[in-house]
Amino acid sequence: MTLITSISGIRGTIGGSPKEHLTPPDIVKYTSAYAHLIQAEFTGQRCKIVLARDARISGEMLHQIVCGTLMACGMDVLDLGLATTPTAEMEVMHQKAHGGIILTASHNPKQWNALKLLNQKGEFISSQQGQKLLELAESMEFTYAGIDALGQYHRVENALKRHIEAIINLPYVNRDSIRKAGFKIVIDPVNSVGATAVPELLKALGINEFKLIHDTVNGEFAHNPEPLPEHLTDLSDSVINSGAHLGISVDPDVDRLAFVCEDGSLFGEEYTLVAVADFMLRHFPGTATVSNLSSTRALADITLKSGSSYSASAVGEVNVVETMKRTGAKIGGEGNGGVIVSDLHYGRDALAGIALFLSWLSDLKRPLSEAKKLLPAYSMSKQKVDVHSGIVLEDILKSISNQFKNEPQNTSDGLKIDFKDAWVHLRKSNTEPIIRIYTEAKESKQADALAQEFADRIRKAAELT
Repeated sequence: MTLITSISGIRGTIGGSPKEHLTPPDIVKYTSAYAHLIQAEFTGQRCKIVLARDARISGEMLHQIVCGTLMACGMDVLDLGLATTPTAEMEVMHQKAHGGIILTASHNPKQWNALKLLNQKGEFISSQQGQKLLELAESMEFTYAGIDALGQYHRVENALKRHIEAIINLPYVNRDSIRKAGFKIVIDPVNSVGATAVPELLKALGINEFKLIHDTVNGEFAHNPEPLPEHLTDLSDSVINSGAHLGISVDPDVDRLAFVCEDGSLFGEEYTLVAVADFMLRHFPGTATVSNLSSTRALADITLKSGSSYSASAVGEVNVVETMKRTGAKIGGEGNGGVIVSDLHYGRDALAGIALFLSWLSDLKRPLSEAKKLLPAYSMSKQKVDVHSGIVLEDILKSISNQFKNEPQNTSDGLKIDFKDAWVHLRKSNTEPIIRIYTEAKESKQADALAQEFADRIRKAAELT
């Protein structure tokens, strides 16, 4: 089964049977449930919903179905067309809309698509709202608007321009320093909306010397769109061959961000958030930070060293945001290259991340590979184990937990085991039928060996349960 419903949205592969894949009946059902969820919250109001999509091949098909369904539910559609996820989130606030739907499967390959669902603040709906939506969808207890109450369609222009203006007007984005640095940059937007958004941001920051690769906005991803080292070889080669200062990689909906150093080495998506936080902590002492349990210890290290407070949340953007609000953190995010700037909006934003990262790098006045050496050095390994529907994750984790009962553990989100010089985090993915394994240690060989060890332990425990 490749239809997954979670706090991260409704996600699945295109084609196949309803309830097992993301098919037109499923799209209508979940869009209808979302519309009625919003209408129940704003009883008696004519609701407006922002709609946007990335460049996936299936995007136009989903767009037409979702647009028509929302209008059939009596909701006005504010259509951004091709747009980044953070642009859509910002536009919900700008338009004073009642919610938003973004059609993107983020880092998943091209056969996947999804409905990311936003509330009136431009944030992902809560887990409580998500549960109500799932119950509504299964009950099918909703009706559609009559002829005189159908929703209207409106095309929205200049959303990206408004988004970029908000970023460059943040008081801590140092445009002057960035412009004087004279950066030469290579961009890999993986044939999606970043091909438009990232260049526009760079030009607004005073950078005009950049090169794009894989920039045809057609959803034919030139490589697996998840910004992992094995997928960024083209970007690394292009940075070296063009003599660029750095390379920028974004995922199809531009909420994840990774960098390549001037020597072609990977800066590491885990360190995107750490570098941005380091910049903020240098200029704004006391800045609280948040990341999830699967993110590098480096963020906690630099935050605590500066005298500020660090908090860890469960995995998932919703959970990070909730913790940021509770702690008053200005900077938060996840180790997947997701940066959240609370003064802008509560959503992962690769464009904001680029602006702050370049502010950090221009401030340090040294090559990116050298700048990274200023940050705490850890090495992370990530693996995944495919699971089938009969597997009970809790039984597997309980079995492994018992094997390490003398080590500190956190079970708020899967199972995290802290060792003296390393840690491992095991959890079921919100977006794929897999168990994710995250490990971190001082040396890459140690992190890789730990990840392999726990992958073997999971498989063995699965055989016994």
